[in-house]
Amino acid sequence: MALKEGDKVPDFSLPASGGRTVSLAQLKGKPFVLYFYPKADTPGCTKEAQGFQEKLPEFQKLGVAVIGVSRDPIKAIDKFAEKYGLTFPLASDESGALSEAFGTWVEKSMYGKKYMGMERATFLIDAEGRIARAWRKVKVTGHVGEVLGAAKQLAA
Repeated sequence: MALKEGDKVPDFSLPASGGRTVSLAQLKGKPFVLYFYPKADTPGCTKEAQGFQEKLPEFQKLGVAVIGVSRDPIKAIDKFAEKYGLTFPLASDESGALSEAFGTWVEKSMYGKKYMGMERATFLIDAEGRIARAWRKVKVTGHVGEVLGAAKQLAA
């Protein structure tokens, strides 16, 4: 059962880019963005990550952390973050526990072939650790601006 708006985020602790760890405990009492992306260093994921990086100062001004999550190994994530100068944490959910909880590990289909993959989805989490907004099947263009708008409303 995928998490939805109003649900409490399950506890998590994941390795992240730059030797960091991201956990719900660290983020307690602060709003944050958790965005799930299919694969590091692919065109759509790169564009999305660069969009969040570009708007990072605005999110920080609101006191909203940004965290990207994929099932890539941390080595691939570190390379991706370094290549594009991404300073916010990119977390590795190799076990798939967090993406399963959020319902972002889904059956996909390409050229008639079915496979399991990460759905591009974003969640805005409030200071109480509940999902304030959820975006599923995200289209990259204009998405970061939409998330920032919602973060401004949450911070207001």
